[in-house]
Amino acid sequence: MCRLLRHQPPLTSTLASPTVTLIHSLLTYSNLTPSLTHHTRTLLIVLKLSSPPIDSMTTARITSSALGQPQLIGRQLARAAIPVFCSSLHTSLHTPQASLSLKASFSTTATARMRDFFPIQETEHIRQTPPAWPHHGYSEAEMLAVTPGHRAPETIGDRIAWRLMRICRWGMDTATGMRRDQKSDKKNPTTAVAAEKPLTEAQWMIRFIFLESIAGVPGMVAGMLRHLHSIRRLKRDNGWIESLLEESYNERMHLLTFMKMCEPGWFMKLMILGAQGVYFNTMFFWYLVNPRVCHRFVGYLEEEAVHTYTRCLAEIDAGSTPAWTDPKFQVPEIAVRYWKMPEGKRTMRDLLLYIRADEASHRGVNHTLGNLDQKADPNPFVSVYKTGSEVPKPLARPQGYERSEVM
Repeated sequence: MCRLLRHQPPLTSTLASPTVTLIHSLLTYSNLTPSLTHHTRTLLIVLKLSSPPIDSMTTARITSSALGQPQLIGRQLARAAIPVFCSSLHTSLHTPQASLSLKASFSTTATARMRDFFPIQETEHIRQTPPAWPHHGYSEAEMLAVTPGHRAPETIGDRIAWRLMRICRWGMDTATGMRRDQKSDKKNPTTAVAAEKPLTEAQWMIRFIFLESIAGVPGMVAGMLRHLHSIRRLKRDNGWIESLLEESYNERMHLLTFMKMCEPGWFMKLMILGAQGVYFNTMFFWYLVNPRVCHRFVGYLEEEAVHTYTRCLAEIDAGSTPAWTDPKFQVPEIAVRYWKMPEGKRTMRDLLLYIRADEASHRGVNHTLGNLDQKADPNPFVSVYKTGSEVPKPLARPQGYERSEVM
């Protein structure tokens, strides 16, 4: 659009000088700056006050393009502004300003100008609050070795958990607007990562935020119930509570990291609210009835998470997400501190490698816990073995460990 506008006849004969300057500045700025939220809102207010105002169809087209395309918004607004300014040279702008919003269902906020959901609270004495569970870290070889995997259902409980997970996956794909040509092979839903068309950065962020807002629930529910069970029966829990709460904390850190990159819109917030309410209460009830099935379900959920991040990494490597391969892109500082990301390893790809490794670890842990005696067996991942054997490494076991291997 900008090229077409630059080849138009000079506008100085038909537009006032400030108008020419405004449109020219917007066109130039849209090519140079990835964040246009403030400028597009300003121009929308000007257009709203102009006579005649932009028609509703033009406004709808501009608003529908807002998600993840700030440069396109600026160019569309600039193009739409020309006939309006041409017909309103004598219109006074000293009128009450109208409040216009660019927010759409999921998110429209550009990263660089996004409202901070959890700003650091300055106090007189406290400098920084470190995480309660510091991340243990991974080697690069461990992260690169992670692959999608699937544990085939064996028992009736496994089949119930797997079917429920397929329903949840269908609901997520539908709610987040994934098209048929963007879906991977249905016959291998947790291992196949190839699709006809890639997802955009905006679609990925929607899926990441929704997935992590759900993934942080099971560990908290299970840890809370086992904590109350331990108090009620006056018995130790043998290491399950800590691991489950740490898992929940880790998932929340994933969510907070993505929240620094994308502000959800009202529809996404509504989806998260509804999903969390249903998911928490359902998980609470089923963990009381059959915790083994719950751990298997979470294992399948983590299989989906590993699949999601593996596919995204493949699309980043294929160049399908140019915003994330831009040399100027930087991961949020909260991620750098939590994962202790070294200099030179702070790209979006590096961040997703860390997160995928976390999900792979949760996958192995929950599949293993689903194989154990829920009341008597200790947590093998925090135990010291009599033979001096190494603690099991869930990262390398997509199907988890059988009870005979760790007990």
